[in-house]
Amino acid sequence: MDTKDLLKKVRKIEIKTRRLSDHIFGGEYHSTFKGRGMTFSEVRQYQFGDDVRNIDWNVTARYNEPFVKVFEEERELTMMLMVDVSGSEFFGTEQQFKNEVVTEIAATLAFSATQNNDKIGLILFSDKVELYIPPKKGRSHVLRIIRELIEFQPESKQTNIAEALKFMQNVMKKKAIVFVLSDFIADDYHHTMKIVSGKHDVTGIRVYDKREEEIPNLGMVQMQDEETGELMLVNTSSKKVRLNYGKFYNEKVNYYKESFTKSGAGAIDCRVDESYVKKLLGYFKRRG
Repeated sequence: MDTKDLLKKVRKIEIKTRRLSDHIFGGEYHSTFKGRGMTFSEVRQYQFGDDVRNIDWNVTARYNEPFVKVFEEERELTMMLMVDVSGSEFFGTEQQFKNEVVTEIAATLAFSATQNNDKIGLILFSDKVELYIPPKKGRSHVLRIIRELIEFQPESKQTNIAEALKFMQNVMKKKAIVFVLSDFIADDYHHTMKIVSGKHDVTGIRVYDKREEEIPNLGMVQMQDEETGELMLVNTSSKKVRLNYGKFYNEKVNYYKESFTKSGAGAIDCRVDESYVKKLLGYFKRRG
């Protein structure tokens, strides 16, 4: 993709996702993800209805009239976007590939965080961390993140979610809002997930295509594993083959849901042909 086409694509995504974050997600994001607590701001004279527990007795004694402490939310947060760039993300049977939907969701979340003056960082991972962009603020930083999401070419096509979570845990010393965007066709990350969600506010966003849920009866078909590159002939007319695939797929989905929910993390499912806007908004409202 040449620079002109890339900039057009970045601009198109910015216009769409910024509108969403400005008009829909900004307030929901703010109320869902709170700051690190309340910090002392100032003292002022007591007014009717003030909580007496906030009276500053030292200042009150000095001026011989009641003064109260005023607190404000310590708002600044850091959002870390963890995005799966393995081979299985480049799949889609409807209008968009999974990775294109992931890019839009990540951009919407990033602009929502920017609206609240939060920092945003990015981790692109396969079976290793392919790219790390440290958290920063501002529109130009978000546009850089979008560019990487559009044009980055990973070295590996395989997936290791645990490895990415360990890396994030090592680089993020303070509590962060973490979104993990993947199809979660993987396992062996439950233990790491439990450790990470004990410190950070984690949400998994599973982006999938309806054609992945079951194999249709199409007779003998040549298929390729997107992560290993292996070609194989599959007899899709075999009921046993279709049942075994369904079992494999459902095991991965159930593993994802259990790993996140049992760790106290959030979990969202987004099918590529459905509105991710409704899914995100519903999740924010439930948590807010």
